[in-house]
Amino acid sequence: MLKDKYCILNGHLISIYEPTVAFSNRAFRYGDSLFESIRLCNNHLMFLREHINRIKIGMTVLRMNLPAELSTENMHEFIMQLLKHNAHAPNARIRLTVFRNDGGFYTPETNDISFLIESDELPEPYELNQKGFWVDIYADIKKPINKLANIKTGNALMYVMAGIAKQSMKLDDCFLVNENGTICESINSNIFAVKNGTLYTAPLSEGCVAGIMRKQIMSLATENKILTFESPLTSYTLMNADELFLTNSISGIQWVGQFKDKFYTNQVTQFLFEKLLKLCH
Repeated sequence: MLKDKYCILNGHLISIYEPTVAFSNRAFRYGDSLFESIRLCNNHLMFLREHINRIKIGMTVLRMNLPAELSTENMHEFIMQLLKHNAHAPNARIRLTVFRNDGGFYTPETNDISFLIESDELPEPYELNQKGFWVDIYADIKKPINKLANIKTGNALMYVMAGIAKQSMKLDDCFLVNENGTICESINSNIFAVKNGTLYTAPLSEGCVAGIMRKQIMSLATENKILTFESPLTSYTLMNADELFLTNSISGIQWVGQFKDKFYTNQVTQFLFEKLLKLCH
């Protein structure tokens, strides 16, 4: 017998086995949705306010109506309720999805939204990978640079195709290329290069997702007197770096061991990872 597991739809706790989403759902039909992946680390909900702010920015871009209940305080209460019912603690992944309500074809009949909160238990707090990732470039589909590039929408086919390419090449991740031919991000992370103790990362104008962890790492670097520059990343930039690491809200920091035929160390990466871990306590 399946163990009951819960989600929250529009503030109501329901079983995940209870059918609630119709075939006419706009997230299913058109990818007309946004989502946030939020980390519970050692019973701390990490950077929730920043996640809620980002999804609100995305909703504004997509011209969705912003309901009053979509506040940091309400979302915190709902998430903690869900984690309690699912017994997902002290480490978990929470997904908040916002989607435009049913109606219309490409042109919606309403800009009102619904929200769904899901959770999955994770075994550990943030953990730095022992073996460096092996990464190469996926360039079959270029990422457009437009007002959708920096937000996390439910339309993720480019990332899916990059994930399939990663599997076929037996890689740990792939770097994505934007319409200008420069490297903007990986399949699920922002990219940082380290050269002579200085950090380099692609600016948002390059089309990368406005990563929550990206922002936190830049802040930690500043606090610890590590220079950070936002500048376009090329293969030459990455091949000339001493270290490469990837950042996202769920994994925190993951270091790259090999890109093409270049191998990397991870001293600065380890230093920043230790600073990140202190935010979980």
